[in-house]
Amino acid sequence: MNQLIGREKEVRMLQENLNSQKSEFVAVFGRRRVGKTYLIREAFNNDFSFYLTGIANVGMKRQLAEFHARLVYHFQDEQGIVPATNWFEAFRQLTGLLEKQDSGGKKIIFLDELPWLDTRGSKFLSGLEHFWNSWASARRDILLVTCGSAASWMINNLLRNRGGLHNRVTERIKLEPFNLYETEQLLESKNMRYDRYQVIQVYMAFGGIPFYLERLKKGLSATQNINLLCFEKNAPFRTEYEDLYASLFNRAERHTSIIEALSEKNKGLSRLEIINKTGISNGGGLSRLLKELEESSFIRPYRSFGKKQQDTLYQLVDLYSLFYLNFIKNSSPDDENFWLNAAESPMYRAWSGYAFEMVCLHHVQQIKKALGISGVQTSIYSWHSNDAQIDLVIDRKDQVTNLCEMKFSIHHFAITKEYADKLRHKIAAFKAATKTRKSIFITLVTTHGLVQNQHAYLAQNEVVMDALFEAV
Repeated sequence: MNQLIGREKEVRMLQENLNSQKSEFVAVFGRRRVGKTYLIREAFNNDFSFYLTGIANVGMKRQLAEFHARLVYHFQDEQGIVPATNWFEAFRQLTGLLEKQDSGGKKIIFLDELPWLDTRGSKFLSGLEHFWNSWASARRDILLVTCGSAASWMINNLLRNRGGLHNRVTERIKLEPFNLYETEQLLESKNMRYDRYQVIQVYMAFGGIPFYLERLKKGLSATQNINLLCFEKNAPFRTEYEDLYASLFNRAERHTSIIEALSEKNKGLSRLEIINKTGISNGGGLSRLLKELEESSFIRPYRSFGKKQQDTLYQLVDLYSLFYLNFIKNSSPDDENFWLNAAESPMYRAWSGYAFEMVCLHHVQQIKKALGISGVQTSIYSWHSNDAQIDLVIDRKDQVTNLCEMKFSIHHFAITKEYADKLRHKIAAFKAATKTRKSIFITLVTTHGLVQNQHAYLAQNEVVMDALFEAV
């Protein structure tokens, strides 16, 4: 576990389940490439009583053959283990072999890529349900750890099961992408000595996805690495978008239609706007699609300040998807230096400004820490009117509201007279629309800080990018 970066909370949760006085059923889920399998292997030092990984796009017979091979591997002293013909028989074999095993502690069973095991007509879920309900849950020495990237399956069939596995999962762990603190740690472990401006550039393109970050090459700048991985010939992340959603969701074209609709409007879309743009009918089906995308950390629902629940907006927050749809999707495979030439273009500046806002939204706790309000109860909103928009509103219980403006720049940011007038207008428009009596603090979140000119006083608070790298 020495090489595991971050994940302290998740490791602690797994260890608590290992040390509990009863059998535990743990479900680990999250988007593809976020490091679920790696976390579980490292947390338990690969010390499993039984470990099975589902195989994509094969039938029950092939899955059962792999199950048999793993039984033979883990229980080498047992003779005459015959291949099972169905999942009930397979789990009975596992039960019998585990009962003979005297481990002196919890027996850890790790079923990886669980959704792939549940092939059509296989009754895998029924077999797993019987295994847990009739045997494992009645003992004190079983730790069943399940994992899967197919969020729709994990959520609908395991976490929200309405049958025999209803409320049987004793611990659910949603694995989130790395924050900037963890991203910097990973890059340092690869001896990549980026300054924090370059770390943020990488983060804006790939988010905190460990698999993506691991592909970065030492000795190349952030710009060179992005170009290598996304735009050069046979670039691995040119096709990642299609593979990503197809591996996570059934009929993934419905999910990508929502993602692509959201990518067209930075502030997000209402439910009705999503229906109009995608043609997906209203009702439970759309609710499920939105929930699956939210659970997989691709989108976030939020309410604009002062609005009601029915006015919820949905916003794309997955940074790789945003980068793909802005640049990779329509780039020519023949333009192998696309990103090297795109730097500082109007298209780049527009994207980088919005992407930095998304980075800040992923690091609200760090911003609160920098403002000295970690212990203050807050609500997080966005706000917009016909002629003004504020992407991060921190509404505080201590009678202050922070209106946060995020600015990405390679230099110190200067508040010009034109921008100062715009800030004054935003304050006035916000007060008029919300009727708030709280003090309004303009808060500037920048990469390198503010130029101390005659307009800098408008920012009551200043947060620089170093604060986003704080551990919280």
